[in-house]
Amino acid sequence: MLPFVIEYRGRLAGQLTVAGITWGSMCSGHVGYWVDEAIAGRGVMPASVALAVDHCFRTVGLHRVEVCIRPENLPSRRVVEKLGFREEGLRPRYLHIDGDWRDHLVFALTAEEVPDGLLARWHRARARSAPRNAEGGAPGTRQDIAGDTPRNTA
Repeated sequence: MLPFVIEYRGRLAGQLTVAGITWGSMCSGHVGYWVDEAIAGRGVMPASVALAVDHCFRTVGLHRVEVCIRPENLPSRRVVEKLGFREEGLRPRYLHIDGDWRDHLVFALTAEEVPDGLLARWHRARARSAPRNAEGGAPGTRQDIAGDTPRNTA
């Protein structure tokens, strides 16, 4: 297991855990996470998941990472959608939560799907979808500020 604490502006903002790590022919793990509602919507969780997945693929040596999410958990589903995880299907009655067995949707990525890293892919996707200013740069990028190559400054 790889437990991570997520800080935002010097305070506890959430947690991310890579658990169920299996070696051998599988080389896989699954990611679970939560974020403080006051921080949600600021890109903290997608960035955290991307950093953890990159660590798992590049440093730890995993081949595959899964995220299992309750179908009604739209904010959590949005995280994996933003990052481009592939939806693989439904696991009926997968985990016992709140007194009952709950269905979960399975999302996954393999190392081959993000050869340049998940964080880099997410930054490229954000740059493509960001509104442009009068100079052609996305707000909050160096191009927006100085007119040169886009790079997230946050």
